[in-house]
Amino acid sequence: MHKQYHIEITTQALGDQFSMRALQSILVANVGQDRLKGQIGHPQFHFEDNCFAGGTAYMGEQRELIQAALAGGEALPAWQAFGRLTHAAQDFYAHSNYVQLWLELLDGHLAGSPVPEQIDPLDSKIMESPRLSSGLVYLPVELLPLIPALAPLARRLLPKDSHAWTNLDGPERGPLFAYAQVAAQKRTLFEFVNISSLILVSLGPLALEAFTGQGSGNA
Repeated sequence: MHKQYHIEITTQALGDQFSMRALQSILVANVGQDRLKGQIGHPQFHFEDNCFAGGTAYMGEQRELIQAALAGGEALPAWQAFGRLTHAAQDFYAHSNYVQLWLELLDGHLAGSPVPEQIDPLDSKIMESPRLSSGLVYLPVELLPLIPALAPLARRLLPKDSHAWTNLDGPERGPLFAYAQVAAQKRTLFEFVNISSLILVSLGPLALEAFTGQGSGNA
């Protein structure tokens, strides 16, 4: 997703859960994944190239880093790991065909067309579907869209299974973007609830306060 949507999704999902300092650190780490060095050779950061196992493992690694940092009394590395985790979670919906499969799954089961707010971001049938796929990255041509004016040229040069053709990175990619945006926001909140539960069980309430930055003495 484009930077502004990562920021918007994360802020809307988590703005009431973290202190301003914590949220800012999470946002910086989230959008930092889209720096050039994060774009090349790291499909797990963005769920590209059908890297679903790698992306899932990467998110698990970030959860472990969060708990390890808090166990050592360090909140900043925990916030940074959570920023990286949420970036991957959000990109899952922008870079895969999850939205398309969800709409196909619901076809005929609802009275009228489903609206974006109805999307389930963790439908097990889709998560386990052999049809789940994400755009392939064809370097170096895939780097051309980093310069917006060159995006049309990139699509003319690239096959239809490429990231440039299949992504839902912004509203210019059509009506499915709204579904990806809502799914990403719901997943971001889910990941917060999930990691908060893990922290509370394994490290206790003071560690959870340190993670959110909302405990006594935090700003």
